[in-house]
Amino acid sequence: MRLLSTKILAPLFKDNLVDNGFTVIEYPFIKIKPIPVKIISLNKYLIFTSQNAVRIVFNDPKIIEQIAPKDCFCVGEKTKFILEENGLKVIKMSQKSSFLADFISKNYQNSEFSFFCGSKRRPELEDVLSAHKIPLKIHEVYNTILAPRYFETIFDGVLFFSPSAVLSYQKSNSWNSQTHGFCIGSSTSETLKKITSNYSIAELPNDQQLLKSIYHYYTQHHAKK
Repeated sequence: MRLLSTKILAPLFKDNLVDNGFTVIEYPFIKIKPIPVKIISLNKYLIFTSQNAVRIVFNDPKIIEQIAPKDCFCVGEKTKFILEENGLKVIKMSQKSSFLADFISKNYQNSEFSFFCGSKRRPELEDVLSAHKIPLKIHEVYNTILAPRYFETIFDGVLFFSPSAVLSYQKSNSWNSQTHGFCIGSSTSETLKKITSNYSIAELPNDQQLLKSIYHYYTQHHAKK
């Protein structure tokens, strides 16, 4: 089975696929460009919904000085891991921005937050906190740039890790009826379903569940075709 990943995979993830008989091509369909920011002040709590934002923030010594004593809320296990690896305490980790927004609106109505994020993001967090009049400072620290590329190969499966990657792939490639899409999460699948109904979603947005989704499809559904 030939798979295309729309980002460079973690070595263990790729090795797992190759060891199970898959041929894997990797190409980063999006690029992350840091935005220079000057942080004058931060609110009591910090919010991170992407690994990219965490990595960029921790590459800026001036920002690190301000965030070091603060506690965080985040989306995603990997985001939580990187925050804790850099010495920050994570009060709450959710699998989706909407879940995190709901938790904050119910439990931290009288608190103030600073949100480190990219220029392209889902609106749920900001919308919910605004509706509950919870102060939120937005700090955009990176731009997501599409990097489309055409592939002549018809792949059995394409792995998508963000809505932007779906849009980038679509710019240069048409969807083949033989191809199955594998999405890391629901926001990614919402974008892919505008192109095809032939896709699967990981039960949780992490590598382990995405691998399970791939194996389940090719051992159950695809094997019966």
